[in-house]
Amino acid sequence: MRLGSLAIDPPLFLAPMAGITDRDFRLIVRRIGGVGMVGMEFLPAKGLVAGDRRTLQLLHFSDEERPLSMQIYGGDPATLGAAARQVQALGPDAVDVNMGCPANQVLKGCAGAALMGDLDVARRIVAAVRREVRVPLTVKFRLGLDERRVNYLELARICEGEGADGVVLHARTARQMFRGEAAWEHVARLKEALSIPVIGNGDVRAPEDAVRMLRQTGCDGVMIGRGATRNPWIFRQAAALLCGCTDGGAAALPTIAERRTLVLDHFAAVVAREPAPLALHKLRTFTGVYSHGLPAGERLRRQIQVLPDAPALIAAVETFFADLELAAA
Repeated sequence: MRLGSLAIDPPLFLAPMAGITDRDFRLIVRRIGGVGMVGMEFLPAKGLVAGDRRTLQLLHFSDEERPLSMQIYGGDPATLGAAARQVQALGPDAVDVNMGCPANQVLKGCAGAALMGDLDVARRIVAAVRREVRVPLTVKFRLGLDERRVNYLELARICEGEGADGVVLHARTARQMFRGEAAWEHVARLKEALSIPVIGNGDVRAPEDAVRMLRQTGCDGVMIGRGATRNPWIFRQAAALLCGCTDGGAAALPTIAERRTLVLDHFAAVVAREPAPLALHKLRTFTGVYSHGLPAGERLRRQIQVLPDAPALIAAVETFFADLELAAA
């Protein structure tokens, strides 16, 4: 697929996720293979414009990650335009505007999914960002604020009319958060309504789900979020299914040894780069997602909450994987 002049092959996208898609995780997914574009953690426009230290620390990326999209969010068109100008100067391959985040702290700032309740402001934001951005521009949104206010088609037409190169639809309402099932039929409906590319998002938990979404909805691409945290190999597996390479190899499930190597290499990179308190927080977060669905994963997640530092946590994770390998032998 193409976003403007940019080719995305395969049409598989790593979703931007706060606290998750930092440089280390993006590189992990890129090096495993199969991902067409990776998304940076979403960036607050106010923080960018004000030069907030924490926000600026999120901006670092390497050429190895390309193609890479930077996502910005906020509720004021002028601030979003200024932030877009800063982001454009950094040289990303694409820029995305977040109009779908359902988190309360974002909604309170009249940003994220809250913009679906004020389409005039949403229009002015897309126009302001488009004026500043020369790379492909996308907008990510949900079905609407709730079941009574489903207006994604109207917002999508606004985005197309203001020059967006593509849109991303998470097929849930903001009120649903991540509960219930994503309504993929709306992705299909959106694809029929627009001439620009449509990227579907929601409930892609397995590589087969990505293939099914593409075929069932006719969308141009698939964005994967939580499914990638639980299985960073999902892009490689889905890409293999898309090309018909299903006989082992790239489509194979990772072994326990492969999972152990990935997790410990990732944790070593976090410890080397982050100050101790932040490193421990990140290790706890990623231990939670990496252990999801694995035997005794819940016990490990409880255990790490009381461990005092990163070395103790890493030792617990090493023991966890050693026990898994022993049980599988």
